[in-house]
Amino acid sequence: MTRILVTGATGFVGTHATQALRARGLEVHAAGREHDLLDAGAREALVRSVAPTHVLHLAWDVTPPAYWTAESNLAWVAASLELARLARAHGCRRFVAAGTCAEYDWSAGRCDEATTALAPASLYGVAKHSLHLLLAAWARQYAVSFAWGRLFFMYGPGEAPEKLVATVIRNSLAGQPTDTTPGTQVRDFQHVADAGGALAALLESAVEGPVNIASGAPIAVGELILRVADRLGARSLVRLGAKPAPVEAPRVEAAVERLRTEVGWTDRFSLDTGLDDAIAWWRAA
Repeated sequence: MTRILVTGATGFVGTHATQALRARGLEVHAAGREHDLLDAGAREALVRSVAPTHVLHLAWDVTPPAYWTAESNLAWVAASLELARLARAHGCRRFVAAGTCAEYDWSAGRCDEATTALAPASLYGVAKHSLHLLLAAWARQYAVSFAWGRLFFMYGPGEAPEKLVATVIRNSLAGQPTDTTPGTQVRDFQHVADAGGALAALLESAVEGPVNIASGAPIAVGELILRVADRLGARSLVRLGAKPAPVEAPRVEAAVERLRTEVGWTDRFSLDTGLDDAIAWWRAA
């Protein structure tokens, strides 16, 4: 019997990961915002009631933009470690958690799990990287199967309204201008349903260690913005370069060979079909 506990199950990624796992016919126990994993008693009660064989740990405070510097990152490291300890004590055999591309040294451009240096530049990135190191050592010591899914840049249904793709869609639908940077920086964007599906596939696989969760199809931010606007007939509302260029890495893209060949995951959405889906969701919302 496989019993899966998904934390953060009502979040942006968690909603889609939970749906993907249930579509596979698996027994899924979804823990959302009603379960305060930072509370020791609530955390223990949840794990005891589920006694999971598998855990997909996605819960974290990712309220933009504060999460990059929030002290709550430290609390989530501690809570995540305790969650893993409790899960193992109640029979957990496989533990998969969400990492972030912010763990990488972005000056490398292309981020590969095996060769790219890990040099996070934010408290959020450091917290995630530290948790990965600790969980990996814990899993080795106690023979728990462990994988770490590093998420890149996502968009789609349920995205925070202030995020890039959501902002362009909302402004375009409202007939409002969108002022942007020149958008020359290149990033790897993935539809959130594909990110959730990839995490579900990773959990069900036997793959261990870090795995990039991304599309493997980098695009310039400015081009992405115009692709969104064009689908809504709103290119004239986009003012590329109205804001100064950010001081950040010019290129952040993901190597996805492990995801494709070892996990066996291929994205369902192309960029165009994914943007159409996001636009349809915002129209309905």
